[in-house]
Amino acid sequence: MGSGRRAVVVGAGIIGCAVGLELARHDWSVTVVDRGTTPGNGSTSASSAMVRFNYDHFAEAAIAWEAAPRWVEWQRYLGVVDPAGMAEFVRTGLLVLDGHLMNRPLVLQHMRTLGVPYEELDAAQIRERFPAIDPARLGPSCRVEDEHFWVEPTGEIGGFVQADSGFVLDATLAAHNLAYAAEQAGAMFHWRGQVVAVDADEQRVRGVTLADGATLPADVVVNAAGPWSVALNTMAGVLGDFTSSTRAVEQEVISVPAPPGFGLDDGGTGVHDSDFATYFRPHPGGTVIAGSFEPPCDPLVFVADADDVADRVTSQTWEVQSLRLARRLPGLQVPGSKSGVVSAYDVTDDWIPTYDRTNLSGYYVAIGTSGHQFKAAPFVGEVMATLIDAVESGHDHDVDPLTVHGSWNDVDVDLAQFSRLRPVVPHEGMR
Repeated sequence: MGSGRRAVVVGAGIIGCAVGLELARHDWSVTVVDRGTTPGNGSTSASSAMVRFNYDHFAEAAIAWEAAPRWVEWQRYLGVVDPAGMAEFVRTGLLVLDGHLMNRPLVLQHMRTLGVPYEELDAAQIRERFPAIDPARLGPSCRVEDEHFWVEPTGEIGGFVQADSGFVLDATLAAHNLAYAAEQAGAMFHWRGQVVAVDADEQRVRGVTLADGATLPADVVVNAAGPWSVALNTMAGVLGDFTSSTRAVEQEVISVPAPPGFGLDDGGTGVHDSDFATYFRPHPGGTVIAGSFEPPCDPLVFVADADDVADRVTSQTWEVQSLRLARRLPGLQVPGSKSGVVSAYDVTDDWIPTYDRTNLSGYYVAIGTSGHQFKAAPFVGEVMATLIDAVESGHDHDVDPLTVHGSWNDVDVDLAQFSRLRPVVPHEGMR
């Protein structure tokens, strides 16, 4: 089970399981601890699991592009077959509509730099290729109670298509696959383990203490606790030099019956609507799932405790999201009963994740993943394992930030972009 180097990863979501797998592959003796009973039952279970590359932040586009072929060749990446079944990548393509929430020239520049293929479309081409979608200019985004919501379109919009995008079918199973692969590589999982203290002396972290009094000694602790990450960082006392810590925000994703021409096997595609602030995609069972880009008109619901999220989709969210979707998909019939999922995500002020060391030696963070880093998880595991190996071998990452090379798509990722010390520009627009 690895060398004498001991690592504890806190959190068994998609990120924590990926970090656990890659640390085990890097010859660490790994324990992943989670207060739940199975992998991926927190934020991961509510993920839309979309795989896409249209970011205005280059480093996020890069890690998504580098991670993508691992999803496509999932068994090859894992090196094992999980007896519980294997998650599947479903290639739907992604239509990205123009709008005030996207800097199209910047997004396309990043994609060209990375070698991500795309095709630009005008409104007529969108209508021809995706007849279920109305390419009307409906924005800027607003609430249903705003009179602008119901005005006639002010024109039409174009966009672009990225054919290699899609989604991972069964996000929770994907986390289970990673956990199984990690176990086969020597990692151990400690379930029903709630961390109540980060143990450290004046020099470095020494492990964690659990609610039942048990201790897990470690040379390295990785915080991958998602919306519970800020509580763990507070225990560790590491937040003093963070330019942006994380907060837990409630997220609601609705589910509606797919209209004609937009089913998974009937013309449906992933859509990022930066004009009307929604994202949506077809889903098995003849449904469409949809969420918000958190435009300024949609208030963020921050929760002090990630356990305090709503237990069902709220009427306010259901109304605005279903009606926004109906304006973009004219054939949609909005059902009378609400359906969807609610969860909490951990977000930073700029909605860019933090993958970094901290000022407590041996204590690392993979946090602020904001619901949109599911797609990057397989490569994030490699990023964190590479970073940890370098820093534990004496590299000063704060002074000389690492660049990690991805071998699957030949991508270089500058980890300064994910530093806890990075300049923070508050989030506006889609992520």
